[in-house]
Amino acid sequence: MTTTSPLLLPPIAIPGQDANTVSTPALLVDLDAFEYNIHHMATLAHHHGVALRPHAKAHKSSAVALAQLAQGATGICCQKLSEVYPFLNAGVKDIFISNQFVGEAKVAMAIELAHHVKLSVCVDHPAQVEALGKAANKAGVSITVLPEVDIGHGRCGVPNAEALLALADCIAGYHSLRFGGIQAYHGGIQHLSDWDDRKQAASRATAMTQAFIQALESRGIRCPTVTGGGTGTVEFDAASGVYTEIQPGTYVFMDDHYGTNGWGGELRLRQSLFIASTIMSTCKPGRAVCDGGLKGVAVDSGLPRVSQTAGGDRFRYIAANDEHGILTITQNETEDGRVDPLGERIRLIPGHCDPTCNLYGEYVGIRNGIVECVCNIDARGLSQ
Repeated sequence: MTTTSPLLLPPIAIPGQDANTVSTPALLVDLDAFEYNIHHMATLAHHHGVALRPHAKAHKSSAVALAQLAQGATGICCQKLSEVYPFLNAGVKDIFISNQFVGEAKVAMAIELAHHVKLSVCVDHPAQVEALGKAANKAGVSITVLPEVDIGHGRCGVPNAEALLALADCIAGYHSLRFGGIQAYHGGIQHLSDWDDRKQAASRATAMTQAFIQALESRGIRCPTVTGGGTGTVEFDAASGVYTEIQPGTYVFMDDHYGTNGWGGELRLRQSLFIASTIMSTCKPGRAVCDGGLKGVAVDSGLPRVSQTAGGDRFRYIAANDEHGILTITQNETEDGRVDPLGERIRLIPGHCDPTCNLYGEYVGIRNGIVECVCNIDARGLSQ
């Protein structure tokens, strides 16, 4: 019997290739816009004297994280423990888990990571502290712990100063744990479309954050780090004088959900992430079908929008099936004898970049219409 080597999947793209010949669907990153966004956010943080700790859950790629660190980020946030491993292996050494975790397996994972990285974690219940403290004492590792406070989101975080002080006391009971400050994030206001409304909501959230800090100080507890803020409120949080660290994530790419926000202040970001897609069927009058469906774009924040620079004047995305994106043809109707768009390429702007990126294995970086690099999304699917 003759043995054969396994058949390998062709690469999605190679450097030097024309961007219009990349196999679709694919995640394209406009490198000029991407680099502008990274530099712009780093400049904003530096201007206001706050640390920048970008959230890696938005991009799930160590290559992106390293680019952010090269522009002055002090470390990164991860949302899940398993997400940390590829970043650690790529050389990222300062990581904050900005989410709670429970259970023996998760605690064991945190202890393992703490042997290799400067690890900080988020808690909002004494039982979380106790489990971590006992394990860390036994293992001889040091972990920084930041209680999360609820500043209006109504999701995670202690609701009042008494609960925060109880957590601080609990942390102090373990020599392996260090009280690092507080996590104060309000995700619910990130997408308030009106800039002034968003600014006022951020101000109210900051006032609640300040009250928690004052409660700590009244007990003689120093609060070295106040961390939080997303792309939608980061300009207000950075300028507040309360936050010492900001955690924007989507800013590197942007998406249609953030794109519909009003932007009236100093923050000016560019759309750098697109889904390259090909029209693969034009059988129905006034309709076209592209190869970008639910398995290639998240629709929790609405359907993707066809980029105006790549077909948006001719097509509108109206429905998503597993493997198909349904488009209306707004110009050049085929029944009028005009050009059949079969095989035409379009670029989609996803409504929500975070879960969209988690669907792909690589980013295809392009500049001036040419593929410059292909980067692994090496933390995709890591949700433990």
